[in-house]
Amino acid sequence: MPRATRADFQTQDDKDMLRAARELTKDLGEAKAAIYWTDMLISTGIGYAGIAVAILASNVVVAVLAGLIASLALYRSLMFIHELTHIHKNALPGFRLGWNLLVGIPMMAPSFMYEGVHVIHHKRTQYGTIEDPEYLPLALMKPWSLPVFVIVALLAPVAVLIRSGILVPLGLVVPPLRRFVWERASSLSINPDFRRKPAKGEFAKQVRWQQFGASVWAIALLLSPLAIGWKPLLVALAIMSFTTLLNQLRTLVAHLWENEGEPMTVTAQFLDSVNVPPPGLAGEIWAPVGLRYHALHHLMPSMPYHDLPEAHRRLARELGVGSTYEGANHPGMFTLVGRIARSTMLPR
Repeated sequence: MPRATRADFQTQDDKDMLRAARELTKDLGEAKAAIYWTDMLISTGIGYAGIAVAILASNVVVAVLAGLIASLALYRSLMFIHELTHIHKNALPGFRLGWNLLVGIPMMAPSFMYEGVHVIHHKRTQYGTIEDPEYLPLALMKPWSLPVFVIVALLAPVAVLIRSGILVPLGLVVPPLRRFVWERASSLSINPDFRRKPAKGEFAKQVRWQQFGASVWAIALLLSPLAIGWKPLLVALAIMSFTTLLNQLRTLVAHLWENEGEPMTVTAQFLDSVNVPPPGLAGEIWAPVGLRYHALHHLMPSMPYHDLPEAHRRLARELGVGSTYEGANHPGMFTLVGRIARSTMLPR
């Protein structure tokens, strides 16, 4: 039996699957503070300790190993920004503030850069269209576009440092620059045509204090070589470059990227997205905090990351082999990269 594909459900949902997803997961969905805080704090602690060892170590092998551990740990910490965009604002008291102070601001990726943006990616009529800030038809583009898409991520740490430490302060006295930075450089998006709308209300207050913190920290980092030399900053930037490279690779295989701009049903969005379920530990490393169940997340965006594995087990068991649900399950990153790469080489 052929696998279900996006094209099969472009205009009509698999209502049985959607109904099963609701009914089989009724008892799931409560964000557990102990899991969120413990996971985030341990990952962040390991990450910063790894950076310190990488900076201070005289042995190159030790420094590289510490940097790799730091990069993976901070990658996991940073991915909680995805959870912050979906959980109810009252679900985890203090977690948004704590994450921003410990991770978002020090990494110059405060939560406002994703909140208010990522939700557009989940809107029924905007996913996969030109209005989606997180979608490009990568599988339909030129072969050279894939390596460029991935490699440009190496420059992201330098870009956010310049953004928060130079462009944002300058924008305080140059209104056109301030508007440009907000519209074009204040969201974690991949669609170059996306323009961010002005922040309003309570969210605007969140933006102000998060941006202030990120700018103060970025300025301190830019000035730090005057006091402690260039090594700490360069080592930290190298570690974060590997982190952003890994995240860009994950983004490359989070979807199949085959839609040409048409609106899709929820089922089609699900099948254009990717699950990389167990067995295998690798998926938990390169797609942490529930992101290995990205297709399932598109079915149930508000489901906490710690409940996604159980939700997947129930749906896979109930719906079985050959179901629409199975159509979104894939074996791993390299298989998916190969699929997209081959697609770019086909004549259009």
